[in-house]
Amino acid sequence: MNLVTGFAGGIGLFLLGMWLMTEGLKLAAGPALERILARSTGTRLRGLASGALVTSVVQSSSAVIVATIGFVNAGLLTLGQALWVLFGANVGTTMTGWLVAIAGLDFKIDALALPLIGIGMLLQLTGQHTRRGPIGMALAGFGTLFFGIDVLRATFSGLGSEMGMPSIDNRVLSVLAHVAAGMVLTVLMQSSSAALAVALTAAQSGALPLTAAAAVVIGANLGTTVKALLAALGATANAKRAAMAHVAFNLLTAMVALLLLPWLVAGIVAVGAALHLDTAPAATLALFHSVFNVLGVLLMWPLADRLADFLGQRFRSAEEDEARPRHLDDNASAVPALALAALTQEIRRMGAISVRMSENALATPAREVARDALVVQRLHRAMAEFVTRLQRAAMTQDSAVRLPDLLRLARYYVALAELAEAQARAPVSGMPVAPWQDFLALARDLLRRADPAHGPEPTLAEDASLDVLGDRYQALKAALLRAGANGELDMDGMEALLRAASLTRRACEQALKAARLLLRLEAHRPAPEGMSEDHAMSDY
Repeated sequence: MNLVTGFAGGIGLFLLGMWLMTEGLKLAAGPALERILARSTGTRLRGLASGALVTSVVQSSSAVIVATIGFVNAGLLTLGQALWVLFGANVGTTMTGWLVAIAGLDFKIDALALPLIGIGMLLQLTGQHTRRGPIGMALAGFGTLFFGIDVLRATFSGLGSEMGMPSIDNRVLSVLAHVAAGMVLTVLMQSSSAALAVALTAAQSGALPLTAAAAVVIGANLGTTVKALLAALGATANAKRAAMAHVAFNLLTAMVALLLLPWLVAGIVAVGAALHLDTAPAATLALFHSVFNVLGVLLMWPLADRLADFLGQRFRSAEEDEARPRHLDDNASAVPALALAALTQEIRRMGAISVRMSENALATPAREVARDALVVQRLHRAMAEFVTRLQRAAMTQDSAVRLPDLLRLARYYVALAELAEAQARAPVSGMPVAPWQDFLALARDLLRRADPAHGPEPTLAEDASLDVLGDRYQALKAALLRAGANGELDMDGMEALLRAASLTRRACEQALKAARLLLRLEAHRPAPEGMSEDHAMSDY
């Protein structure tokens, strides 16, 4: 087989298989992945285990890292908890090496790969709108991945005896050159797993010495940091902190592995021989990859808290800019369930600003309403862009049902902000004192109880305060009309005051509708019967 075409085809099949398997498993187990990561991070060991387990299952540390960043942005995980999931994800990536090692032994791969591809595509074609479809996609991906490994094995087979690999006399420079090769392969192919597959299959066939292949494996680990750094550009502060934690872990493990490289490789070979275990190069390299990642976790154990504190003090400028989203970024949009959690948190934050605007608009004089209006506008634009990116991803049925309600909730808060702007421009002086004070007191109480910053209060779901507010509005309206009829107010002044009272009542209605919808969403209650999307939109 031609070296170039075999290498390109093998890598292409491997990457295609990885993509199919990862996407299929994310769709099939997206909610389960969310539950495992969100609920299994109470301690360091549980976070480490959940990160390793989920990565081993979905065969993508990138998916777990993206999910973890999404949880941090959505407020479901602290940075300290997220660190151990990220470290566990690094350990979980070693499963790829074991898959390659298994395939690299005397095993007829097409006996497993071809049936998996056939069964997987049959499930995918016959279950496109059920969970069976994504499972079939994952099975087909798994078979394609194995098929790619077999092509790589055939490409490298006999290469060691036919040609010599370029050598560097200086041992240190030789190791560093192979580390750089592993990094370049990972960056170019956007997959450390593919770089691992190349190193392991080349070593198994004798085309690459064991120590050199181990250096390539270290380089593949380091190469993932480039992807993390690129993903963090323009992302939220939490995404940058998580990316830096990933970089710190991989740099530490790489430095230790390089310093101990000869002894680690020799020790693993010696232990395998003493225990009469398989000492094939691919198996040795898979064990080497696992050992130095676990060693990295042990080294990070006493340093993690300090690292979390250090990162917590960095990238603060974006958080201080209220108009910049704190929960939304491209990483979160890759997993719909996480994206909706992040979107909910951002809508709550925008809602708190909108309620604050309405409360400030009732003050005399109105305070900071114009500044907050710009913040709400920018946040709403960022949400619209985020939802557009989210709509390009495959969504589960639950996510597809939940998204319209979140969009409705965001529109309620935008409408509230627009009303607050109009409130701030309307005069509030010259009104009959008693009716206005009664009306204003109840309006402020409703806004306070509907504020998503610390609520909303559950009692608002069945509260009758809006009816009482309507009665007080009617009393105020009657008092203003009498004042206009008696000449106590001129006609223009009366109309302006009536408009101010009407805007306040409508603002309270919007705040209460938003509060009730938010309470229902958080309780996962179904939409009320008979309430159509068109009906809900007409309320704006």
